[in-house]
Amino acid sequence: MSTGIDLVPVKPTTAIVGEPGQDGAKKGIASKWFRMLVNDRVAAAAALVLGVVFLTATFGPMLVGDLATDIDLDNSNQAPFTLAHGWANFLGTDPLGRSMLARLIVACQTTLSVAIPAVVISAIVGSAIGMWAGYYRGWRETVAMRVADVIMSFPSLLLAVVVLYVFSPSAANIVLVLAITRIPVYLRTARAESAELQSRLFVDAARTFGAPARSIIFRHVLPIVLPTLLTVATLDFCYVMLAESSLSFLGIGIQPPDVSWGLMVSQGRTYLHTAWWLSFFPGLAIVITTVSATILAAWARIATDPGQRWRLTVPQKRLSRFAKTTSRI
Repeated sequence: MSTGIDLVPVKPTTAIVGEPGQDGAKKGIASKWFRMLVNDRVAAAAALVLGVVFLTATFGPMLVGDLATDIDLDNSNQAPFTLAHGWANFLGTDPLGRSMLARLIVACQTTLSVAIPAVVISAIVGSAIGMWAGYYRGWRETVAMRVADVIMSFPSLLLAVVVLYVFSPSAANIVLVLAITRIPVYLRTARAESAELQSRLFVDAARTFGAPARSIIFRHVLPIVLPTLLTVATLDFCYVMLAESSLSFLGIGIQPPDVSWGLMVSQGRTYLHTAWWLSFFPGLAIVITTVSATILAAWARIATDPGQRWRLTVPQKRLSRFAKTTSRI
């Protein structure tokens, strides 16, 4: 019996990965994290400072050119905060008349070119071994943990001093030594997290459906462990940068004609009474960068914790008002 209605067959539609819906979800997550960062003014300022530092290290040496190496003995040890000798000498000059501002910019690139590779190498190697050991447990976990204990039994800075004293001190050797000494930090963290996750229901389900161990580790374990590892890496960046500065201060780190913040502090210590700015400005750059990284790491720890993340979604004025109300109660 005809109903008078023409039925037109409709082709089934399929969702395609990467279509605007998924892009919108990604943008929503990014905007959410941005709002959380903006709500915490201190963390936002720290992120801005670190962004300026990274931009300076990337593009600064190209902008200053040869100003960091140009010698002008007529303007040696010029005091800072004056434009009488040009903008390049606004932060003063060193005993050879070289611009302190230009040398700080070039030294920023050198310091970060040591700290960042050391953190990245140690994070990748330590995290991979730690997740592998924590997932399989047994003898793999025992061997990995004993190796980590052996490395951590030696003070990392002392071990770096001994190795660099035996071998030639260079940027590559500093990166290698600092990376090896920091591997146990990530290894122990990733091992503890993956050992707890390998008995979770979603990991058991993936294992039941025949997923290989490598796929389970990188598709199910790594996304959960990654926020903790990034927080540890941010804090470890501070330690590695301070270690490089300490080694350069002792004379077994970055060697002239290269320059780093730690080496600038070392070179200026003999002029503390007559030219304080030679050590003050590079020391201040180290302090500002490490403090900013520490603040950002504390923010990341709260942002990645579902139980504490709500604190970052509330404006600071409202949060302080809530804290005062609860304290009265």
